[in-house]
Amino acid sequence: MSGQLETKFAGFGAGLTADGVTIAGYASLFGIADQSGDVVARGAYARSLAALEGAGRSVKMLWQHDAAEPIGVWDEVREDARGLWVRGRLLQEVGRAREAAALIAAGAIDGLSIGYRTVVAERDAEGRRMLRDLDLWEVSVVTFPMLPEARVGAGQAAQDMKATAELVERARREIGALRI
Repeated sequence: MSGQLETKFAGFGAGLTADGVTIAGYASLFGIADQSGDVVARGAYARSLAALEGAGRSVKMLWQHDAAEPIGVWDEVREDARGLWVRGRLLQEVGRAREAAALIAAGAIDGLSIGYRTVVAERDAEGRRMLRDLDLWEVSVVTFPMLPEARVGAGQAAQDMKATAELVERARREIGALRI
């Protein structure tokens, strides 16, 4: 294929843990045409995930596909029957990750997107590009998911994060008042 880095979008859920904000969801769904007409086949990530693991490397977590803005780590990246599932943590020590957590809690951000290079693809009878083998580089937190079916709206986890963020802010104000 062309060798250029490509991207695809999906959706996720989020929750608050002792380690900060954990996000999880499908970064890619198998067998569903995205808005550009591409369809990812089951097993498309298997070779790439095995190669990354064998080399002791991992899929990167970025903000909006910007390689200069890593915002966390993916603790788990795996294929299942539905698609490419990811679970990771936004690193609260990183300013952009704190911003991402606030946007997720408010429901302003609800997408994941994969950054990859196509290794093997073919056209199906309907002219859609069937992606059979992909080199997965990164999964980003993004504003606009390409797969509307995979979008996760603001649920209990987002409400919990918003409540926690409000508590943290109130505690900061109270601690600041004590220093006077």
